Amino acid sequence: MIATALGERAQLALDTIAGRSCRGIPTWLLNVMEHRQLERLAGAETGEYQREPERVYLAFEHAIGCCFLDQWIPTNPLSMGDHGYEGAARGATTGAEQVVVDGLVIDSPEAVCEHLERFEFPRLARAAEGFDEDRRVAEILAGERAQQTLLGPDILKTGYGFIGFPALHYFHYGYVNYLMALALYPEVLERHFALQADVLVRNNRAAARAYATGELPPLYRLDHDMADSRGMLANIATLDRIWLPHFARSLEPVVQADVRLIWHCDGNLMALVPRLLEVGIRGFQGFQYEDGMDYERICAMKARDGSDLFIIAGVSVTTTLPLGTPADVKRQLDWLVAAGPRQGLCLGGSSSICPGVPWENLRTFVDGLHYYREHGRAV
Repeated sequence: MIATALGERAQLALDTIAGRSCRGIPTWLLNVMEHRQLERLAGAETGEYQREPERVYLAFEHAIGCCFLDQWIPTNPLSMGDHGYEGAARGATTGAEQVVVDGLVIDSPEAVCEHLERFEFPRLARAAEGFDEDRRVAEILAGERAQQTLLGPDILKTGYGFIGFPALHYFHYGYVNYLMALALYPEVLERHFALQADVLVRNNRAAARAYATGELPPLYRLDHDMADSRGMLANIATLDRIWLPHFARSLEPVVQADVRLIWHCDGNLMALVPRLLEVGIRGFQGFQYEDGMDYERICAMKARDGSDLFIIAGVSVTTTLPLGTPADVKRQLDWLVAAGPRQGLCLGGSSSICPGVPWENLRTFVDGLHYYREHGRAV
């Protein structure tokens, strides 16, 4: 175990991950983006977060009773001011007037394919051929140990950012041209998925070894936006044919190593949920209920091995927290607990909590997390 002497909160998280019976329900990380609210919860002075973001962010996570986190993102709220993102550079998916990759203007689906064939395919082939698994094991363990040491014994560090799978590269090329390429030239895009998987099988073999040799907490959150509020970004039959087999192949080493893989949900991902379970995903985090994610139905599903799913249930950061009342916040927390799995349930926000959430709602939310952490489902 990375942290040999765990505090009470971290132990609650580890016991829940392991499927042991627990009285309390662990609190997952919160990412409050409004600086004044973050500082208030952390017991810091106004302006202190900007001066010392890592120290204040860590104090905040301890103050709200965080039991475990997978992402350590202490400077993330610095990207926002009181009214949202300020001064961020425009990229392929955030309104860039022109997308240029490796000197090639991406202005059509054909340009996407040209870049893949000229640049990405040779790059991936070289990466697969020269992949050093021993070095990757050492990198993973060093990174996880460093972050666990920084967090201390009361917050358990779980996995994020070092297990991979073939991605839809709209973030490089822009949504429109990439998704048109996926529809018009599936054979080219499948080659891209296959080459990504060739590299990632090697990476994920190293990750499986790191879990075994380093005795890492056996939980890992996968994160890739594949849906919007209307449904899947790409035709599900196309994904079944050209993406899912390579997705499954890339993850097989960590599935076989009994690492509990969970999936971050953005948008209406319901069409993909059964397919993820078939591959070996064993839980979910996120849930945009307002977009059609059926929380109760998902919580009643089983993993491929027949076990209950691991669920990180979140109070909605797009509706309930910013637009509801304290009573609404409490009502949703109660519902998440009542409808969630009997074992393997954790609580947090559905995503980052943006500026504008009323203080009374945020305070009610944090108080509710404390209640369920201490009392579990007890009345």
